[in-house]
Amino acid sequence: MDGPRYAGVASFMRLPVLDPAAAAGEIEIGLVGIPFDGATTNRPGARLGPRAVREATTGTRQFNPATGVAPYALAACADLGDVPVNPLDAADTCRRVEAFHAGLRAAGVVPLSVGGDHLVSYPVLRALGAGRPLGLVHIDAHSDTDDGQYGGMRLTHGTPFRRAVEDGVLDPHRTVQIGIRGSIDSADERDWACARGIRILTMEETLARGLPEILAEARAIVGEGPAYLSFDIDALDPAYAPGTGTPEMGGFTGREALYLVRGLRGLDLVGGDLVEVVPSLDPTGVTSLAGATIAFEILCLLADAVARRREAA
Repeated sequence: MDGPRYAGVASFMRLPVLDPAAAAGEIEIGLVGIPFDGATTNRPGARLGPRAVREATTGTRQFNPATGVAPYALAACADLGDVPVNPLDAADTCRRVEAFHAGLRAAGVVPLSVGGDHLVSYPVLRALGAGRPLGLVHIDAHSDTDDGQYGGMRLTHGTPFRRAVEDGVLDPHRTVQIGIRGSIDSADERDWACARGIRILTMEETLARGLPEILAEARAIVGEGPAYLSFDIDALDPAYAPGTGTPEMGGFTGREALYLVRGLRGLDLVGGDLVEVVPSLDPTGVTSLAGATIAFEILCLLADAVARRREAA
């Protein structure tokens, strides 16, 4: 409250902006932008997502009254800037994102990354899951387990979790996908995932069973081991988040999305991301606000997890 929230240089949650090299031993949670959408197969513009979400997060405050979490009292947090991506090369960008996040892991920093298209989750998982495959809660309209798109391109925003399972950094038996809906390119996307043990909770099943029951199953699947949370803004219905690359009708309301994320408190989360905000497709700013709000909720989960691990050490 030293100054109005609309003043000054925008940073994630109005946090100090630090060089990642200065994070070791000082910062426990680092918020990171990944401004890349070179793997998008539909409407581009998610490269501008981190900048728009930064601007929208200046409206967040210090305490979450719904969960009782005060994230900045639980963990030292900072905005660590953007990964220096290569906008023309998906493979090179993946190498850069992986190296950046591997450095954070080595420094003991838990990352909350803001994309960017959904391919960026793959190199983050490679960095965080090296040597210990992670569980995953994936909230999205799409499974993102295609093998390849447009002539067999294997690095697209429709392939990240298939690549992560193949690389041994994501445990499919501890992976749950919530809210999946809409048409798909091929039955193989669904069949491959199910054959390897990924639990797909479609929107139809979610509606039939209700959010509390779905959350209970998701928590049981992920279990007590280290896990990652990935939230694609297109999990929301386009009425609540029109600014995204591949919108699908029949999604979650904003209220339902908050309920889902808050219901994951207590998992051993070692990182998370919020992806696919395309501000140019939503001049109202509602999608960026939704992304900023979900990012704050994920931050609260991560801060709670950091504090619990610190106490247990």
